[in-house]
Amino acid sequence: MAHRSSTIGSLQSRRDFFKWTALAALSSQLPTWSPPAFANHVSSKWLTIESIDRVTLNVPFRETPARAMEKEVSHWVYSEVVQVKLKSGVVGFGETMLFYTWRTTSDEIVQKAIGKNAAEMMWQDDLGAGLQIALFDAVAKTLESPVHHLLGTKINDKTPLSWWNIDTSPEDMAAECKLAFDQGYLAYKTKGRPWFDLWAQMEQATKVVPAEFKIDMDFNDTLLDADRGIEILKQFEHYPQVDIWETPIPQSDVAGNTRIAAEMKAKVAMHYGNPKPLTVFQEKACDGFVLGGSARTLMEANAACRLADLPFWLQLTGTGITAAWSLHFGAVLSQAQWPAVNCHQLYTHNLLTEPIIVQAGKATVPDKPGLGFELDQAALEKFRTNKPSTRPDPPRLIETTWPNGRRMYLGSHGVLNFILKQANLGNIPFFERGVTTRVIPNDGSAKWKELYDKSGPDKPLFV
Repeated sequence: MAHRSSTIGSLQSRRDFFKWTALAALSSQLPTWSPPAFANHVSSKWLTIESIDRVTLNVPFRETPARAMEKEVSHWVYSEVVQVKLKSGVVGFGETMLFYTWRTTSDEIVQKAIGKNAAEMMWQDDLGAGLQIALFDAVAKTLESPVHHLLGTKINDKTPLSWWNIDTSPEDMAAECKLAFDQGYLAYKTKGRPWFDLWAQMEQATKVVPAEFKIDMDFNDTLLDADRGIEILKQFEHYPQVDIWETPIPQSDVAGNTRIAAEMKAKVAMHYGNPKPLTVFQEKACDGFVLGGSARTLMEANAACRLADLPFWLQLTGTGITAAWSLHFGAVLSQAQWPAVNCHQLYTHNLLTEPIIVQAGKATVPDKPGLGFELDQAALEKFRTNKPSTRPDPPRLIETTWPNGRRMYLGSHGVLNFILKQANLGNIPFFERGVTTRVIPNDGSAKWKELYDKSGPDKPLFV
């Protein structure tokens, strides 16, 4: 047994040696990547873009996530659906979350695209999410191929998906975990925040799902530093469901993240690109990544992560349209091993004519032409709305309470992520048991206005 253990250790050491030698050789340059060639049996004239139509939608949240999303990100209901018609007669469709995306589709890029070859344009990073997805869908349909054929070689017939909801009460978190499990999911991602009781959240959620169901929590820096973060995180290591901690402290704190990754049983995830990937690879600052962005960005990052032998989850967010797009990357990206976060579970409608079915934690990658799903035109008409000129930002007043009677009020005052920013500044008390938070509805009263005016945006009001 000792000889076998020594042999295994030797093989692992050799693998590590070759991996880190390759990374060291790169020094400051990540591997390059070029778009794959695709079938050219279709004349380019059929790939000419004839028209591009865009429509703005307001797709409501389901009741449970609506209670959570209204705190800071109520604007996530707004999506723009893009439909591209090619000379072939084929229509492709895509989607942009208007106020949470890697890039929106501008009027200028739409005018530039008309009359161009869709296949020659579809890899451009300036397209915006919706137009890029629509071009890939249209080109693939014209070629009578699935989108993943345009991306590379299919290596996965099925790909893992995660259910998502933002920070919420322990009761709602448990209900969402149970609903996710009942619908075939084996992973749930949420937010860790000092204005909710982490201990109650974990206790209640883990009671309603089995050990193989995994819970991932994104702290968005709110654990502040390694000392405080480790003290909190170690208290949840006994739960078999706990799997990944995302961005527990600022990602710029490489030494702190390296320490957390080394000391935790659970894995640590960081958003790819900050700090530089080579720094993260060499310092072993995390166990894997969160990856979003354009098609080219995803392919290039996968090449780098493959070299470092690190996994990631795809974080391409929207309704079912974006989730369908994500499936095709899950088919071809070798490092897309963690469950993808698409957030389509938030909504009352996925904008497709059929659902994305998840069984045993995974969804089947479509092999039908294009995205493999059809756009629900009736849903487009139902949810159609005027496009907001700026991010909708209704005044919101948040009340946080602790068991000792302490209360905190914080008004939004036009600030994005206004609660999170105060936590990152250390202006909100650190994680405690028994804390809870709610939105106080604007009843038009003088009392509501007084509390709102006195609370924020610079700091909370404590009473």
